[in-house]
Amino acid sequence: MMLALAVQAVSMSALLAVENWAALTAIATVDRIAAAAGGAAWGALVARVGVDRPALFRAKLRTFVNLGVILGTVGAGLALAADTRGAYVALILGNAASFALCALLLFLVPRYPVLAAPPQQHRWIAFTDRPFLTFTALYGAMGLQYPVVSLLLPIWISEHTEAPRWTVAALFAVNSAFCVLMQTRIGSRIETPHDGGRAFRTAGLSFLISCPMMALAAYTPVWAAAALVLAAIFVHSLGEVWESSAGFALGFGLAPDHAQGQYQGLLGLGFSAGQALAPAILTTVVLGLGTAGWLVLASFFAALGAAGPPLARWGVRTRPQPGVAAEATEISSE
Repeated sequence: MMLALAVQAVSMSALLAVENWAALTAIATVDRIAAAAGGAAWGALVARVGVDRPALFRAKLRTFVNLGVILGTVGAGLALAADTRGAYVALILGNAASFALCALLLFLVPRYPVLAAPPQQHRWIAFTDRPFLTFTALYGAMGLQYPVVSLLLPIWISEHTEAPRWTVAALFAVNSAFCVLMQTRIGSRIETPHDGGRAFRTAGLSFLISCPMMALAAYTPVWAAAALVLAAIFVHSLGEVWESSAGFALGFGLAPDHAQGQYQGLLGLGFSAGQALAPAILTTVVLGLGTAGWLVLASFFAALGAAGPPLARWGVRTRPQPGVAAEATEISSE
């Protein structure tokens, strides 16, 4: 993780030398590869550090992530407001310094011993774990809910509703603030894979409610549209908290302790694939179909969520029994 953060610090600083599209693409590619590798390492580290109360620990981590998003958004807004080269350079170097600082802070984390894998186990166990592969696909698909807030809804507000333009900024504020305030309160109660399956279903139902509310904003007067959008983002943010908590409970709960990095890397791969496809899917389906597209999207999220509880049962049923796992570990140590 330290290596990945160091690479990101260098790649972020290298943006200052960009003068053409090819250089930007190369640097961004290196940055994303480092981010993906760092994400897998982060998952393994989180599993070891937060072992006492994992759900509470991961919920607190997510809260700090949301706070970081808020601070980053404020910083970007200030740079845009100044609109000078100096402001943009300061923003880029400040971001690079944050990666370097995080790498240095990891020196404070203990060196955890490597956990031995059970004997006779497939090296790439995550790719043979059908319940986890299925969850990875579902999680990547459910991740389309993030660009709904960052991409789809702002376009919908601007092009199809009478809501004032400041509503776009307000929805980001409401989304971020709600996630910061509620992540620990909700996430700390979602500990087991079964909890995660139910939370995934609840998230789908929340999106089933929020998406039609967003669509209806196109048919209401100015202030009613603004109120409806803000109410919709409140419900959507609640679903986001449930969805991220479900991802933690299932993503970590179904992964064997010795292979957390591999499993979290696979989960991150599925999520990133969903994010890469999301802009094309959302703009084509929702903006192309209008209100009907929002209803299709809402039904899609609800169907994904409904798969959560049976997936959790399948995953738990196919995990090694504690006694068998302990015996395998004992044999490998001998």
